[in-house]
Order: sequence, then C-alpha cells, then structure tokens
Amino acid sequence: MFVRLALAGFMTLIPATMVMADAGRPDDAPRPQALAMHGEPARPRGPDGAFLPPRITPTPARGGRLVIGVQGAFDSLNPLTIKGMTAPAGIVSLTLQPLMRRALDEPFTLYPLVARSIEVAPDHSAVTFHLDPRARFSDGRPLTAEDVQFTFTLLRAHGRPNYRNALGKVTAIQIAGPHVIRFELAGNQDRELPLILAMVPVLPKHAIDPETFGQTGFTPLVGSGPYTVGEVRPGESISFVRNRAWWGDALASERGSANFDEIRYDYFRDATAMFEAFKAGLIDVRIETDPRRWANGYNIPAVRSGQIIQENAPFAAPKGMSGFVFNERRPLFGDVRVREALSFAFDFEWVNRNLYSGLYRRSDSYFADSRLSAAGRPAGARERQLLRPWPGAVRADIMEGKWTPARSNGSGRDRANLQRAIDLLATAGYRLEGGVMRDRKGAPLAFEVMVTGREHERLALALSSALRRIGVRVRVRVVDSVQYERRRQTFDYDMIIATWQTSPSPGNEQYFRWGSRAAGQQASFNFAGARSPAIDAMIAAMLSAGAEDDYVSAVRALDRVLLSGFHVIPLYYAPHIWLARWKHVGRPDPLPLLGAAPETWWRADIPATASRQR
Repeated sequence: MFVRLALAGFMTLIPATMVMADAGRPDDAPRPQALAMHGEPARPRGPDGAFLPPRITPTPARGGRLVIGVQGAFDSLNPLTIKGMTAPAGIVSLTLQPLMRRALDEPFTLYPLVARSIEVAPDHSAVTFHLDPRARFSDGRPLTAEDVQFTFTLLRAHGRPNYRNALGKVTAIQIAGPHVIRFELAGNQDRELPLILAMVPVLPKHAIDPETFGQTGFTPLVGSGPYTVGEVRPGESISFVRNRAWWGDALASERGSANFDEIRYDYFRDATAMFEAFKAGLIDVRIETDPRRWANGYNIPAVRSGQIIQENAPFAAPKGMSGFVFNERRPLFGDVRVREALSFAFDFEWVNRNLYSGLYRRSDSYFADSRLSAAGRPAGARERQLLRPWPGAVRADIMEGKWTPARSNGSGRDRANLQRAIDLLATAGYRLEGGVMRDRKGAPLAFEVMVTGREHERLALALSSALRRIGVRVRVRVVDSVQYERRRQTFDYDMIIATWQTSPSPGNEQYFRWGSRAAGQQASFNFAGARSPAIDAMIAAMLSAGAEDDYVSAVRALDRVLLSGFHVIPLYYAPHIWLARWKHVGRPDPLPLLGAAPETWWRADIPATASRQR
C-alpha cells in the first residue's frame, strides 16, 4: 500500500489554470520548469534556480537497509507489459524514471527530472521536452531524445493498456536535437495528456529488444533511477541497491530521497506469517490492512517499550472505492436492478463490528472523504449542465445527494433490507420459490466470488451467508495470487473484490477504470465491464476542464453516474493509514498528500551529519 519553473513569477502558456512555471526563457538555455494541472507549482526556487523539495525535519540520514513485507508473489521483473505479475512498487519507483517527477505533497504537479523543462503550445496541440544532458542510465550510457522516442513507440505497441491508451493520442514525434523531443497532439482536448506523457518511464534503446520485450522473466530493465535491481529470489524477495553513480544525486529536487543503501521487498504467502516476521524484526515497516489486528494484535512488548511505533497517520487524499465488483459482461449482472438488489443484503454494520472492530467507514463515493465526492451534496448548476445530455444516467436521489448505501440494524439479518432486495429482484423478473431465487425461466440466481487471501475470503463468506437468506447461492472460490491475477486480467470471474485508490487529481486513469473502450481491454482496471456514454462524457469533461470549479463539478458528476450504475457493492475505507514501524525507521511528518513513500524515509539510528556523503 506504499503510494506515490518560476523566476519572478508564473506565466501561463496553456489555457485556464494548467500552469507552467518559468515559461519565459531563452530557447538556447531552457530553465528548469514545473507543470501543475490546476493552480500553480508550490515549491520555491533555490539560489541556483532549481526547485527545492519540502524541508524534512530532522535531516534524513543516508545508509542502511529498509525491509518491507509484501503478501503475494511475482513472476516477472517487467511491470510495463500485461504478461505475468511484477514486483510491486519497487521496479518502477526505484529503478525507472519518467521525464518529470510527480510531487507527493501537491495534488498534481510535476517537477524537473530527466526533462529539465517543458513547453506546451497555447492551443494544446504539442508538447516539447528539453532533456537534462546529465541524465544517464545505470549502465553509464547517456539518456537522449532517441531513447524517449524508442520508449514511447515501444509502449504504444507492446505496453500495458494504460500506456497504449495515452500514447495512442500522440499523432507524431519529432526529435529536434539530442536532448529535445516534441510530441504532436493535434485535435486532442485532453488537458492532462502532457502530464501523463511526462510520467512515462524512459527505457534505453540500446538495451532492449522490442521483439522480446513482452516476455516475462527475471532480467531487470535498465533504468536511470537511483536504485538498481540487486538479488532476486523468485517468489521470495527482491532487493534494490542504491546506485552510487546515480546521475540525479546532485539535483536539488531529489534531496531527501533515495536515503537507504538497500530497499528489499520480502514476499509472504500468508498475512499471519508476514506479521510474525514484522514482530520478530525481520521487516522494518508495515502498513496494516487488518483492522482487527490493528486493534488487538499490537499489544506486544516491542510496542509497549517504544521499540515499535504504532500510529494512525493522517491521510488527506480521497479514499477511493472498495467493493464487491459485478462483472457486467456476464448476462446475470446486466440488469442494474439485480446489482442494486444484491447490495441490500450486505450488512456492513454487522461486518464492521464483528470482523473489523468497528474501525472502517462505509464507502459512499468513488472519491470518498474529499471535496470531489458527490455524497451528501446536491448537484450544482454546472454538474446538471454536464449531465443534461444524458437523461436517466443519474438517479434522482443521487442527483440530490440523498442516497447512501443500505444501512442495517447490525444484526446480520436485517429483515427490512432483505425484503427490499426481494422486492427489487421481483421487478427484474425473479421470484423466491422453495427457498431458491429463480428467474422467469426457473434458473436459480447463483454466482461465484473469486478471492485470494483469508481476509477477502471472510468477507465473501459474509456476503454469501447474507444472500443465502433470500435464496441466492454464492460460491466462494479461493485461488492463489498467480491464478487470481491471470483470471482478473482476462475478466474470467463473476465477482471479485477490488479497490480503486484515487489521487487528489483524478484524470486519465478513469478511462482505464471505467471507460467503455477499457471494458474490452484485457488487463484494464474496468473490472465491472462498465460501458456508458455518460461515463465517457464525464471523464472527457473532467480532462478538458480549465477552471478548478469546472474540474470539481466534472468529477462529482462522474461520481454520480458511477454510483447510479451500482457497479459494486460498496465496502469501506480506513480513515487513517495504520502505520507500524520499528523506531530505527524515520519518516516525514506529516506524510505527504499522496501517502507513504518509502524512498523518502531513512534510518533514524544513523547520524545524519555523517551519512550524507555517498
């Protein structure tokens, strides 16, 4: 769950509120620049003109090793193709680098990295990147515009669908010099696209064969990041070793990051075994995902003595959506009335109290606990204007902000809610006969929930038990993580449990999660198979919004359309990050807006003044 240009002022080169800092500069000496989706970049400049990262107190030390536990497995070191799984987080965030770095402490602002400056045409028809001539890959070879062109061409043909979607909007690529590259975006109204292009990791042309790029394996990609892949023990662990010759070490914007000499991810098949490893000191830090363990499992000597720090870390970003996902590609779930009816049977209040110690809050929005959420807010004039071409796309109670997920008496068998489910199923042609819910042809209403791991199994069994009371037969199938990932990528399931985390600035990823085109793309995150022109239109409005108010209205309108589709049975979210760490691990306080990022942490038992030399 670890997540991740101004001289005297700011000059806007793109319309409305997408702002580039330091747009006015000599063409032959481009100044470092930043790009914000809305508003202005927040970081000040230092005396040399470079952007300064947020001050971290105390000064982070350098050295030592950080060990993080991960439940699951991996069978590939290539995170950019759809085949196989990958080592979560580390490969991309530690070894590869995009053209620009996303700030963890701002909603959506990019700062110089491989590209030291960026130009976006006033009509949004092109974007030009000026690369830092100091940029090098870990093998010492220079990073040039040819590598950028090669990467974009490669990922457009062989990359994951989210890369293909974004790069497919580029109409032409022009190399204007060893360190200058221009992308033509004619006819595109996607204001986020320049930022998306800036976040694509750059790969070396000299070290990759396009013909074998899509194959799985354990040969690491060569990148330009601060770490390289160290020891790999397939299915067990992967380590990342700090590159002491990293080209970006002198960049002011990178101060306070890449503090550990080694970051290692250890993999566990079982959550209990991973927790025991943490208690034994074999893992340094963990973000707890089990509320019962958080409430009761940390009453151990190491916590009482202060050797382990247990903290509810505030997390200001939207909480996203977690839920049981209906695969609407199955005819069984094609009727929204069926989907809504089944949601009445789920007793969140009972589940939260008995399984989760009452620590969760019910998800009522795809952007919960934020200004972007439509929950509890009647639609404003701008939202209604956006939704007017799509009558019926939003239910009246959701339009007025009056809808909430079904609430129960917490008994686990709330008769009123169960009757609401039966009544709504009746309108869809189902009837309860002899204790079995049947359709008009007499076929029983039955389906399978595919899960991996005990936590999701318990949750699915609770749903199965509740639905059995209204004659719906639910089978819970537990599969290993490798099979689960492969079946999920090919949409081979009736129902799964999924979480869509979101950032303070949702954008193009919503197409990948909910766009009609993504419904037919293997490995997309449109797990529900949603196909709705209203959804597509709201995402387009969000991406073309200039003013901040228009953007917020578009996101809320999207939220209302998604809620009205009942694509999921909403589950819950944690109001804080449940963070436990051994006291020798230091972290920024407070955590950045975008959450915990281990590359910005450090060893607290190493004197900072003696550790900054590499």
